[in-house]
Amino acid sequence: MMQLYIDPATGSMLFSIIVGIFLAAAFFVRMLFVKIKFLVSGGRGVKNDKKNRIPYLIYSDDKRYANVFVPILNEFEKRGTDVTFWTSSVDDPILAMDYRHVHAEYIGKGNKGIVKLNSAAAGVFLATTPGLDVLQWKRSRNVDCYVHVLHAADTCAGYRMFGLDFYDAVLVSGSVHVDEIRLLEQKRNLAPKDVRVVGLTYFDTVYERLAGTVRPDNTKPVILLAPSWGPSGLLHRYGSRIIDSLVATGYRIVFRPHPQSYTADKEIIDELRRKYPESDDFEWNSDNDNFDVLNRADLLVTDFSGIIFDFTLLFGKPVMYTSPDFDNGVYDAAWIEEPLWKFKVLPSIGCEIDEKDFEDMKARIDSVIEGGDYREGIQKAGELAWQNRGHAAESIVQYMIDAGQRKTTKG
Repeated sequence: MMQLYIDPATGSMLFSIIVGIFLAAAFFVRMLFVKIKFLVSGGRGVKNDKKNRIPYLIYSDDKRYANVFVPILNEFEKRGTDVTFWTSSVDDPILAMDYRHVHAEYIGKGNKGIVKLNSAAAGVFLATTPGLDVLQWKRSRNVDCYVHVLHAADTCAGYRMFGLDFYDAVLVSGSVHVDEIRLLEQKRNLAPKDVRVVGLTYFDTVYERLAGTVRPDNTKPVILLAPSWGPSGLLHRYGSRIIDSLVATGYRIVFRPHPQSYTADKEIIDELRRKYPESDDFEWNSDNDNFDVLNRADLLVTDFSGIIFDFTLLFGKPVMYTSPDFDNGVYDAAWIEEPLWKFKVLPSIGCEIDEKDFEDMKARIDSVIEGGDYREGIQKAGELAWQNRGHAAESIVQYMIDAGQRKTTKG
């Protein structure tokens, strides 16, 4: 008897196709109903449908972005303005927060969440999620304005290709990001988006926390190893060799893999778990809030991870980074011939290392901690990548309100 086998990837693709067919049918039925309603009511049905739209809708695809959205939601609450918050994390901390004007809802993960997103009806829809109208997440005809807000200070060209192309507006943290977006628009012959420098809510919050926090006086240096994920990251390039060299220093090593590594680099992570168990001088860290680990670390060792700018711009401490051997083939960066700003600025805020430095990592680390002076480079990088400091949340909320009013006036 012949048996058919469908591998998981193909099965997932087929399921997505089925969901897509279902969505198309659902939209057809919905629009047919709207047209009938229009004919019966003489146009009143369309006006009522617009009234049922959510004025301000915010979406988070993961709970780790709560530090981006909480300040924005707090600003809506402060103004007494209603806003709807959707999340794809069932344990998103925002769901448990006590708000009067913020209406938080878990919409499901995967295809269930996509169905909800694709049928959204809103005036202004804000998200950190790239890839709108590229794969499964489609623009809804019942959303007036899609707005992307950055969750990090490093680059806009690090998203998967076409990540921001179909947003109406992008809110960035610094002028360097405006330049990147305009360059991509020029390369692709795209109409210019509305791009505004608003700052970074997460940075504003951390900066406030730092003002009332004492930095620990470590008895010996604490070295934070926090690489990015994927084949271009240092875990794939160096694996246990770089960890061995750090352990050999006798310093306290805190290993904080990127959250995506636990799925994308699972085999490597599992092997490292076995080889490097928790000990007095070796710690695994996966805190949702990275404030404490960044505060107590004396030095960051990484590759091209965006944590570089958290550590330098906020905490004012230098980094050691492996050579940025970044395969940009599937990213927006592939359209930009010259090196990204985040790579050009690295030598002024830290020290590059390669495998030959592993032989005497202690001396290399000591030279950076004790003798490296990167303060001027860090200050200049911050002036370009983190502007409108302390006012990001109010600027973002004001933009959403203004955008909603513009659409209402035009409509």
